[in-house]
Amino acid sequence: MSKIAGSVKPNRRHQTANNERQIIGWREWVTLPDFGIERIKAKIDTGARTSALHAFRVTPFERNGVRFVRFFVHPVQRRRRPEIACEAPLLDERTITSSNGQTEHRYVVKTILRMGTREWPFELTLTNRDEMSFRLLLGREALRRRMIVDPGRSYRLERGEKRKQKGEKP
Repeated sequence: MSKIAGSVKPNRRHQTANNERQIIGWREWVTLPDFGIERIKAKIDTGARTSALHAFRVTPFERNGVRFVRFFVHPVQRRRRPEIACEAPLLDERTITSSNGQTEHRYVVKTILRMGTREWPFELTLTNRDEMSFRLLLGREALRRRMIVDPGRSYRLERGEKRKQKGEKP
C-alpha cells in the first residue's frame, strides 16, 4: 500500500523549541513519517542547497486535477529490501546541478522531516542515489535556522536521546 504525503502546512509543532539550534553530526538517523519511512540514514551536506532522496520507478500522474508523483524507496543502504511505495503531490520540477557538474531533471515534493524530537516541512528532490552511500542527502535549506552541524561527529541525536532516557546529560 502506498504512503501518500498530504499538503504540508507549517504550524507550531514544526518550530524548534525556543528557536534554539540543535547540534547534529555529519550523518544522522531521521524519519520521513509521511512516507512511512521510520528510519533512514541521512548525510548532512551543507555544500548542497537542495535535499535529495533515493527514489526509483518515479512516475508522475494526475488525481482530481492535482499533479502527483509515485515512487519507491529502498531506505536501507546497499539493500533492495524493504521497498516502500510512496506518493506525494508534485511541488515542482527543477534542473539540479550535482557536485560533479552534471545536470539532471528532478521532481520536487514537500514532506515532513523528523530529526530527534523535532519535525518540520522541507522540500526534497527525487533521484536515483543507488550508487551513493546514503539514501538521503540533507542540504542546507532543510536545516537552515534549525540545526548546527559538527562535522567531526556522527549520530548525535540518537545518542543524545539514549542518554536522556538513562538520566545522563546529553
